[in-house]
Amino acid sequence: MAEPRLGRQTPTTSVVLPYDETLGEEAIQLYEKTGRKAQEWQKLMIFDIMGLTSEKLWTHSRFGYAVPRQNGKNEIISIREMWGIMHGERILHTAHRTATSRAAWERLKRLLDDAEIDHKDSGALGQERIRIKSTGGVIDFRTRSKSGGLGESFDLLVIDEAQEYTTVQESALKYVIAAASNPQNLFCGTPPTTESTGTVFMHMRDEILQGGLDDTGWAEWSVDERKDPHDVDAWYEANPSLGTFLTERTIRREIGADVLDFNIQRLGYWIRYNLKSAVSQAEWDELRCRTLPELRSQIFVGIKYSKTGTVAVSIAIRTKDDRIFVEGIDCRPARAGTDWIVSFLRSVDYKTCVIDGQAGQDLLKEAMKDAHLHSPTLPKVAEVVQASASFEERLASKELCHMGQPSMVNSVTNCEKRLIGSRGGFGYRSINESYDIATMDSMILAQWICGKKTKKTGKRQRVSY
Repeated sequence: MAEPRLGRQTPTTSVVLPYDETLGEEAIQLYEKTGRKAQEWQKLMIFDIMGLTSEKLWTHSRFGYAVPRQNGKNEIISIREMWGIMHGERILHTAHRTATSRAAWERLKRLLDDAEIDHKDSGALGQERIRIKSTGGVIDFRTRSKSGGLGESFDLLVIDEAQEYTTVQESALKYVIAAASNPQNLFCGTPPTTESTGTVFMHMRDEILQGGLDDTGWAEWSVDERKDPHDVDAWYEANPSLGTFLTERTIRREIGADVLDFNIQRLGYWIRYNLKSAVSQAEWDELRCRTLPELRSQIFVGIKYSKTGTVAVSIAIRTKDDRIFVEGIDCRPARAGTDWIVSFLRSVDYKTCVIDGQAGQDLLKEAMKDAHLHSPTLPKVAEVVQASASFEERLASKELCHMGQPSMVNSVTNCEKRLIGSRGGFGYRSINESYDIATMDSMILAQWICGKKTKKTGKRQRVSY
């Protein structure tokens, strides 16, 4: 009988410093007294996390790892915490959500019960604690805040749901292990989505992979470019627990319309954009075509009604080489009416039209209905955020192209980011009153809907490490 196929047991990307010895085996033996068996990839992680220098200090005073959801990444934290409190450590386990913090407390409590280790626990919501009387070890579970942890001292700081860890929270927490003789800080999470609020985890990863952090380790299971959700090989590459308690059937059920979200949450894909930078002249010029590329899809139209009283129209079309070609059509005062937009839509074979902006959204929708045109898409705030994120991703991956249209160049290269909502979403605003941001906004809508409705047909990516 053939051996069952298992997910990849070694990270797709890692930075691990050499160590003289490890306490990982000791921690695994303690964990397996619960009757559970650690998977090979979990053992590898624990060995690296608990590596020691010749001075018996943690080789990695900081260690971050990212694994797609429901693979058992939190079990690694529990193994490390279980060993810690049995050796007298004071531990602070933090999470973004109260429910996650509570679940971590319940998980560790259950492990100690199953291993028949005597402990005392407090389950007050938001103040959960476990204490080992015989060793003096104690672990507190908290939801992160601006001031959480201030004035307290710990040996191990755990940052669960690290993709949501903000710089403000980091300022409040990073000093709580400063007084420890052998401190360690662990980060555990998934790649940030377009709605994630944190930036610390992403910046930590970038610095580590560029060789810019000392005494720090990193491991991740990921794909390096967006994949077709039905690519089973990619499932096994990015999910180390696939073939054990995680099944192909489970993943198949997760596939939906949001391809980017599936890539992030299930395949560990990291969006390649900088949340703090606008678009430079050089970046935009690099995407310029000298001749019109060969096109393969219908036209997708983006329309933006701005708060300054203008309305802009842009188009996007998928090319034969799987880029997205964008072009501005026009930008006029909203008081000019809808006839010119309706006339344009009648003149082209467009697939879908997206209209954003309450100033004229409903009026144009009615005008299109009267003209017997395709019903438009009116995006929600979350979709507008997705559109901006997809634009920056395609900008970085060079999936966009254009013909250097001056009005578009001026709009795109004279912008800065603005926050949308309270969950880390962003859009753009102009930093030069001479250039209307509506032109850029309409283009962003067009490329977003084009990307959603057309599929890439490029060659398979060869993953190397």
